[in-house]
Amino acid sequence: MSVPVFSRDAVLEAVSPQDAYAAVRNAFIAHHRGEWVMQPKIYVTNYPAGDFRAMPAIGGGHALLKWVTSFPGNPALGLPTVTGLVVLSNSETGQLEAVLDAASVTALRTAAAAVLAADTLGVENGPSVAVVGCGVNGAETVRMLVAHGRTPVVWDADEARRRFVADQFGAEVAGSLDEALARDAVVTVTPGRDVLFSEGSLRPGQHVSLMGADGPGKAEIATRELGRARLFCDDWEQASHGGELAAGVAAGLLARDDVTELGAVLAGAAEGRADGEDVTLFDSTGLAIQDLAIARAALLRSVEMDLPRLEL
Repeated sequence: MSVPVFSRDAVLEAVSPQDAYAAVRNAFIAHHRGEWVMQPKIYVTNYPAGDFRAMPAIGGGHALLKWVTSFPGNPALGLPTVTGLVVLSNSETGQLEAVLDAASVTALRTAAAAVLAADTLGVENGPSVAVVGCGVNGAETVRMLVAHGRTPVVWDADEARRRFVADQFGAEVAGSLDEALARDAVVTVTPGRDVLFSEGSLRPGQHVSLMGADGPGKAEIATRELGRARLFCDDWEQASHGGELAAGVAAGLLARDDVTELGAVLAGAAEGRADGEDVTLFDSTGLAIQDLAIARAALLRSVEMDLPRLEL
């Protein structure tokens, strides 16, 4: 038995930004309807260095396990922050079907979720959009936006990195962090060590996709600022324990009824933005069902590609 092995470049070749967007959208809906199932991610920690995460999911005839890391200090050592593998199996027979690079799968589904949330919850008629954080996931978000006909402004604490990403994808560099944070729609993809939106900083009509704070102790927005917005998340169980919302829950500022899952909005079972003055926040913790969506999309293209194979 042999199975295809997808490197980083192979994943990105197999799954276009448009395909990733559609696949992740369908996964959100399937998860809301109970057709795709997952457990909250399991953290194996080695703080302050970083953590390992195990993420299982099943749906659409396949089962998946992602073993992935987050080590924020790695870039200073010349190493990537995120590494790992995605293993895709047939859910009817248990047979292994593909092995994929986890970082590229993560980048694609993170970008897709960020842009999908902005499209669904942001104001209409193509608002101005910014991406703050130009690491691997932030860069993929810029690529996703450009592929969907948007020209974002970008910001990163590293000037060379923000200029490189802007030049690579045809985006624009913001004049300052404050300029980027003032856009109609903002996607934050930072390590989550520093609060970007302080108390009172959100403005009427703004949408923010908070993609960076996906673990304990991370935050891209002040906790009390959560009370000024309509709140959405990818999955309540995960977000209430390990996302931006966790601090609000711990402080007694919000509960389950205060937060709507994006899948419910996409399925037509819940309301998104009510009017142009709403402030909407999407808290993303990253879901295994999103990884499953990307892995399935890649598998569909495997027969057309000359991929190395793992002999079992």
